[in-house]
Amino acid sequence: MTGMEEYNSSSESSFNSEEVDTIVKECIEGVVGVDDYSQGQVNKWTASIVERCLTLLVKQGKAYKYIVTCSVMQKTGAGLHTANSCYWDTAMDGSCTVRWENRTMYCVVSVFAVAVA
Repeated sequence: MTGMEEYNSSSESSFNSEEVDTIVKECIEGVVGVDDYSQGQVNKWTASIVERCLTLLVKQGKAYKYIVTCSVMQKTGAGLHTANSCYWDTAMDGSCTVRWENRTMYCVVSVFAVAVA
């Protein structure tokens, strides 16, 4: 077995959605915290959330390429519907979507992890 094959066969290298869920929630709370929705802050918040998530995911040292998306929406009573679909290796690749809210907004973050061959 070569070094990379050995690395990929480890259970530590498989996608762990619970771990990613925790990372994403910590990032959202670190960026938005208890702030109320502010249209002027949304671009900054979304950029900071995805950058923090990517930084922490890469620091794990797992052989994945990541895609992170973030949506922030003011609570007004309107509906928000999201969906995604992936065609990949379900044994190694994975995704996680986190829905977070406070009293004035919703934040939905999706992480897609594709194993590097």
